[in-house]
Amino acid sequence: MTTQTVAQAAPAANGQPYLSVNNIEVIYDHVILVLKGVSLQVPQGKIVALLGANGAGKSTTMKSISTLLRGERGDVTKGSVEFKGERVDQLTPNELVKRGLSQVMEGRHCFGHLTIEENLLTGAYTRKLSRTELKDQLEMVYHYFPRLKQRRTSQAGYTSGGEQQMCAIGRSLMAKPSMILLDEPSMGLAPQIVEEIFEIVKDLNSKENVSFLVAEQNTMVALRYADFGYILENGRVVMEGAASDLATNEDVKEFYLGVSGAGRKSFRDMKFYRRRKRWLA
Repeated sequence: MTTQTVAQAAPAANGQPYLSVNNIEVIYDHVILVLKGVSLQVPQGKIVALLGANGAGKSTTMKSISTLLRGERGDVTKGSVEFKGERVDQLTPNELVKRGLSQVMEGRHCFGHLTIEENLLTGAYTRKLSRTELKDQLEMVYHYFPRLKQRRTSQAGYTSGGEQQMCAIGRSLMAKPSMILLDEPSMGLAPQIVEEIFEIVKDLNSKENVSFLVAEQNTMVALRYADFGYILENGRVVMEGAASDLATNEDVKEFYLGVSGAGRKSFRDMKFYRRRKRWLA
């Protein structure tokens, strides 16, 4: 049976997607096949969610786009990645940042020995800014992340997980990207902080016109804020559609949220095998 799709592919602005991942295949150590023909699109000015369980291939997809795979002995062996209509999968991460595409990696990766403000300033390294421009960019980040302004002189390693996640996103913003790849922003954070971060992401999208591709295990939250979504399973896209359609789809509700038409079920009672077999056939 073919893969079930709840809607057509994400619509592209002016007929051309801002980011386009075209049937990519990824192999680690020349042996381990991780991604098996993944394709997705992100229209300009939209939030697209990349969903799936741990190990489904979300982070590998993100690193394929940002070209960080090479540092982990991974290679894109088939397919291509295009950004703003140009192929970019052979560029360096530094060159991609200069073109406006930045990744916030899973686990935040702040410089623990530097202050919050010093961490933010490292994000502007690729840009040649005057002191006035640098100050204005910092103030923009502090406007969206007022917590960071309060903790600007604190060592990042001694701040909370939520503040470190905000710092990582803020550092990415210092490069003035037009698109951010946001990998597992909710990981290890309290629900209230997760909501706060997603609200900021929504504001950055609507007010600064920053496009987002968000890899997330928290399906319910991600679909509430996204415009479109893709679901990965074992390195393949098994479902895609408008976020509102995915949120109400019975397969998604049962497989990821533990809810079916009959109401919430225990994981023991869920028909994982039946669903899984149908999706991956």
